[in-house]
Amino acid sequence: MAINYVPLNNEKHRDLKFAMGSDFSYAANTHLAAATIREFAQLAGSMPLVFIQDPNTKNIHSVAMLGLEQGVNLYFSDNKWQAPHVPLNIQRYPFDIRPDGEKLGVFIDDESEHFVKEGEGEALFNDKGEPTEFLQRRQQFLVELANSEVQNQRFIKQLQELELLEDIELRVNYKDGASRNVTGMLSINEKKLLDLDDDKVLALHKAGYLGAIYSMMLSLGQLNRLVELSNKTKNPIQSMQISQASAQQASGQQAEAQPSA
Repeated sequence: MAINYVPLNNEKHRDLKFAMGSDFSYAANTHLAAATIREFAQLAGSMPLVFIQDPNTKNIHSVAMLGLEQGVNLYFSDNKWQAPHVPLNIQRYPFDIRPDGEKLGVFIDDESEHFVKEGEGEALFNDKGEPTEFLQRRQQFLVELANSEVQNQRFIKQLQELELLEDIELRVNYKDGASRNVTGMLSINEKKLLDLDDDKVLALHKAGYLGAIYSMMLSLGQLNRLVELSNKTKNPIQSMQISQASAQQASGQQAEAQPSA
């Protein structure tokens, strides 16, 4: 799906209405979705959470794994979302918040089928060109999401400073006999976490990071959910094993895709 975000404008977009419903088909080809610390606890019960590194900026991001192959979202099938929670960065579409000059501004994919000019839908602006109550709520949601991402980067920086991140890999075996290694992901090294000095553990607790750490660690149990969901595909997964990546794999490969953002 091609997405072309443009700044929201009360003149150009005055007649637009938002009629999204609960259709997440626009995420059908998204196998990684950006996830932030405010939603780890909810997502951890439905999908695996890992870290990936942007090969260009070298920045590390936390993501929800929606599939193991580019272009395949196992959580969207039969025109339904197959989990109780949807990552916020998927929920926000077709809106986004991005730098606009020296400040952040609201952007939209004005070619999205969720925007209509006729029929039922939530108006974005009133007759005076002012944001409607719906748009104000959406703007607040976007601001909260942006603030959560800032907190998320602080969380990741703390993990890096404490050297708690480790490269992991998945050995995936398919029912047709094929197998592959999925690399380019990082997770929490439990041994290093347990070996931390008490003062550092207390600092993580005071910052609200301990819960996020354990949510991410526990979420890896949801890899079994990916195996289950793959049964609806042409080549289901037979089994999957997770292990620490070798030094050669960790240094020589990056994540197979960037998160939806």
